[in-house]
Amino acid sequence: QVQLVESGGGSVQAGGSLRLSCVASAMTFTTSGYCLAWFRQAPGKEREGVAALDSDGGSHVANSLLGRFTISQDNAKNTLYLQMNSLKPEDTAMYYCAAGPFLRCTTGSWIHAMDYWGKGTQVTIAS
Repeated sequence: QVQLVESGGGSVQAGGSLRLSCVASAMTFTTSGYCLAWFRQAPGKEREGVAALDSDGGSHVANSLLGRFTISQDNAKNTLYLQMNSLKPEDTAMYYCAAGPFLRCTTGSWIHAMDYWGKGTQVTIAS
């Protein structure tokens, strides 16, 4: 059973930084590659795709977050990261890690559907 466990959320002042981590285990579907992604959902709003990264090293960050958010991974630690800088109050949300097969990233379908989800970590930005 695939498990995704997020950490690193918290409360910071606007302009600050946070780095979220997601440890992935039992990714048995990855024999043909994988797609890992971060999503967020603020209260009363729809879930939003933040960034995705595939097993070939390809990555995508939502246009509105380019320059502030960076996605990366440490294969040795089976960990996905989201570095968030210059944080704004509107970045306040629950952040989720998600995983799926390689094609989710290459087709862009990760935005709409992923196969496995973590429970999330809360990020709160104070103005």
